[in-house]
Amino acid sequence: MTAYEIEKSNPGSPQIQIEDDRTGMNLDTIKRAFLDNLFYIQGKDREDASPYDYYVALAYTIRDRLLQRFLQTTSTYKKEKVKLVCYFSAEFLMGRQLGNNLVNLGIDDTVRQAIAELGLDLDELIEQEPDPGLGNGGLGRLAACFLDSLASLEIPAIGYGIRYEFGIFYQLIKHGFQIEVPDNWLRFRNPWEIPRSDETVEIKLGGYTEAYRDPQGKFKVSWIPDRTAIAIPYDTPVPGYKTNTVNPLRLWKAEASEQFNFEAFNAGNYDSAVAEKMNSETISKVLYPNDNTPAGRELRLAQQYFFVSASLQDLVRIHLKNHDNLDDFHEKIAIQLNDTHPAVAIAELMRLLIDENSYEWVQAWGITQKTFAYTNHTLLPEALERWSVDLFGKILPRHLEIIYEINRRFLENVKTWFPGNEDLLASLSLIEEGGEKKIRMANLACVGSHSINGVAALHTKLLKQDTLKDFAALWPEKFINKTNGVTPRRWILLSNPKLSQLIIDTIGEKWPKNLDEMRSLEKFVNDADFCRRWRDIKQENKQILADYIEKNQAINVDINSIFDIQVKRIHEYKRQLLAVLHIITLYNRIKDNPDVDIYPRTFIFGGKAAPGYFMAKLIIKLINSVGEIVNKDPDVRGRLKVVFLANFNVSLGQKIYPAADLSEQISTAGKEASGTGNMKFAMNGALTIGTLDGANIEIREEAQPENFFLFGLTAQEVYDLKASGYNPMDYYRSNPELRATIDRIANGDFSYGDPDFFKPIVDSLLNDDRYVLLADYQAYIECQEKVSIAYQDQDNWTKMSILNSARMGKFSSDRTIREYCEEIWKVKPVQIEIPEYNPNNFK
Repeated sequence: MTAYEIEKSNPGSPQIQIEDDRTGMNLDTIKRAFLDNLFYIQGKDREDASPYDYYVALAYTIRDRLLQRFLQTTSTYKKEKVKLVCYFSAEFLMGRQLGNNLVNLGIDDTVRQAIAELGLDLDELIEQEPDPGLGNGGLGRLAACFLDSLASLEIPAIGYGIRYEFGIFYQLIKHGFQIEVPDNWLRFRNPWEIPRSDETVEIKLGGYTEAYRDPQGKFKVSWIPDRTAIAIPYDTPVPGYKTNTVNPLRLWKAEASEQFNFEAFNAGNYDSAVAEKMNSETISKVLYPNDNTPAGRELRLAQQYFFVSASLQDLVRIHLKNHDNLDDFHEKIAIQLNDTHPAVAIAELMRLLIDENSYEWVQAWGITQKTFAYTNHTLLPEALERWSVDLFGKILPRHLEIIYEINRRFLENVKTWFPGNEDLLASLSLIEEGGEKKIRMANLACVGSHSINGVAALHTKLLKQDTLKDFAALWPEKFINKTNGVTPRRWILLSNPKLSQLIIDTIGEKWPKNLDEMRSLEKFVNDADFCRRWRDIKQENKQILADYIEKNQAINVDINSIFDIQVKRIHEYKRQLLAVLHIITLYNRIKDNPDVDIYPRTFIFGGKAAPGYFMAKLIIKLINSVGEIVNKDPDVRGRLKVVFLANFNVSLGQKIYPAADLSEQISTAGKEASGTGNMKFAMNGALTIGTLDGANIEIREEAQPENFFLFGLTAQEVYDLKASGYNPMDYYRSNPELRATIDRIANGDFSYGDPDFFKPIVDSLLNDDRYVLLADYQAYIECQEKVSIAYQDQDNWTKMSILNSARMGKFSSDRTIREYCEEIWKVKPVQIEIPEYNPNNFK
């Protein structure tokens, strides 16, 4: 008789808690399961196990506990025939899974104790996990935050993307230059993913089309590809915070339909024998291949089509399991396009409906438009994807035909609505005419979606006024704002455990699921003990980052200095260069008067530049060159330190955000869609210096103006300045301190006396200054002086820090997802019930 049976047959006896070793959550069960996995999965005993072996054993132990919930979640969705949210994104920057899964399962303390009792350090094991670089910045991290919130809010959902073998490159800094090396995150197995080889789909590429009539006389088109690839899904369980919901992130790997050509091998053509395998697997080889070459552009388009075709075929398969046809596909599937990368999905769904399932055009188009919603992430015209018609037709000949037909029907309607308006037709057309014809993917997304959203209030306003103004005039009801958010589970609970514990001790445990609860902290801003503890935790977090900097950069930084931090993708519009001009200005003041009163600052930068982006890479070099001079100059006497942290990623962000005193959000007004780093900094008590750009505006509204350091031109003022004939030389000539700052770069002071080395930066500033750095320079310098003065009043600075954290409830991704659910996707939560463990169920 089992212990379970003994317990049930003796109801009066003391309760014995019986747990399955695969799913149990108590201390002894977790220890036993961990050691079993070390032995039976890693094949190691404790004498031979490495820290990585222990990490893998623990990962499988936690994955077991996820899988019970994962399978129950999937079963419930099937049984209840729920409407499913499908998030299509070329990037998912998930970060390390182990720590996050422990937090969301609510067993982090138990597991930490279990591991400690075995003589191990949980933090050391967490550090063994690779940080998958399946994204380049905010776009991919937003997608990850959204998956966390979808599961935490119990929303039926699935994320779809690509399982890149090599993610965004690993960034090294050598002699101040960015060096890109492969990010081989899969060199060891990934214990979190589950391959689903039985659910593969075939992807067609290239070839040509043939029109014909079927036996019933209906006009049909057949696509005859010249090659195919196989898409294999890998599922990663994504748990919600203290819920039973575990949703999948499904990433597709490309393989050849024919792995090995035996005939070619026997003929001595050894390269040809594996050529198809190599060509097919290239599709999912690397995130964002360099598209400066025709081959790179072809590969990037093939990547985009590969994952949306695989995902849509998967969704059609899922739908037809429970339905006779696809008539109500849009009532059961809501697809969100995360920017234009997956926009070709609109043409692909039309192909699947018309060519594969015999739908008439009008009905197919109605289903398609009701299925898709489009999130725009950029105001920069050059960032709106356009594909050469010739290239598109070479890779996707059938989709080119479909896009032309969508465009023909759409423009016929526009001609009817606005007769004689040729300029409007040219603006709205999916095809950009002129020298080389191009397909405008943003226009396709607008026409093929029922909803179009920006990601901050200003961003959405500018989309309607400028970037997509003609679509907004045509369909104002489609446009809606959804200000971005970030998950407080990863970005406070996991990243800042000491601050999290202080908040829990002070206001309770509800805030991770309802960040508005943080407002309750406001009443403690005058509590001397609470403020002291808040300030002490900030210093401890600064020490953690300082230790990391000393270990990895060999730079000693003062934790009593202002930690002034700017970490994000390196781009001219984000204006890392403006922060460099500030550093040089302070350095000039010291050189002019070594005894000048300057409050100590540590300037910390991090971020990657696109491999083909020359100016961004030169800015990285300038930051490091300035640091090399400033950090070693005895006149500086430690008052200024400059640090560039290599390979900024999610895990490094978890050290940086809690340690920041000042968050630099200084993009040119009207250029940043939203920004999410600004939210992570503010949640962790950093004060923001920034322009009225992106979500900065809403952060300032929530924190209140007195707790935000504002400077710079507004978006309208930038527009007016340029319209009036902006001349950056006027600012250079009229401002001696600015002139001295630029001259120090131009004279070669940071390039071993070579005046030509940074000449592209100097020429850009003086002759063009597209992002109006010189126009904003003086306001920025003056605002930074206010920061230095404010920081010296530590009591008031601490109050401002607390209020910033307390008032960031709006910027939880939970709020964003609730709005999507209510206003765009029309979906409701579904509770998942986990049955009580009964060993007899397995007999």
